[in-house]
Amino acid sequence: MNIKSVLLDQWNACYHDKSWFLPLHEILMDLKASQAAWENESKQSIWSIVNHLIFWNEKWLERYNTELVDRSSPINNDDTFYVNPHPLNELEWKKTLQRLETVFDSWNKALEESTELKLLTEIPSYFHAPWWGAVSNLCIHNAYHIGQIMLLKKQCLSLSQKND
Repeated sequence: MNIKSVLLDQWNACYHDKSWFLPLHEILMDLKASQAAWENESKQSIWSIVNHLIFWNEKWLERYNTELVDRSSPINNDDTFYVNPHPLNELEWKKTLQRLETVFDSWNKALEESTELKLLTEIPSYFHAPWWGAVSNLCIHNAYHIGQIMLLKKQCLSLSQKND
């Protein structure tokens, strides 16, 4: 077993493969836009967390592909949870899900095509962390938010059953 196969296993457990928890694709596939936009008392929604995951996975994929981590322009993490309130409809939700699938598939392809040397290479502008460490931490970040999404889905569905 090598670093690449471990990362691919972690990556696919987050989105496609049943493992210790349901993969994100399976959790989201039967949700309607109104359910995805439902907010709990903390003002979190599945849609906002999905947007956050899309942002960070796209950002790190760009960094991985360009081998450049530019930290000169700070990112307000709260802004990555933004959901435009006007087009909250099924079409926009489907577009969001497609973008999520695209970034997960693109990461999977990038990892499959990676060499061990690339994964061992340090990122000088990011604490000299190796790429495998950054990708592994991205998987942990995804898993954390997948847990939140699952909990929000259960809360939303439970509430809707009580109201029926």
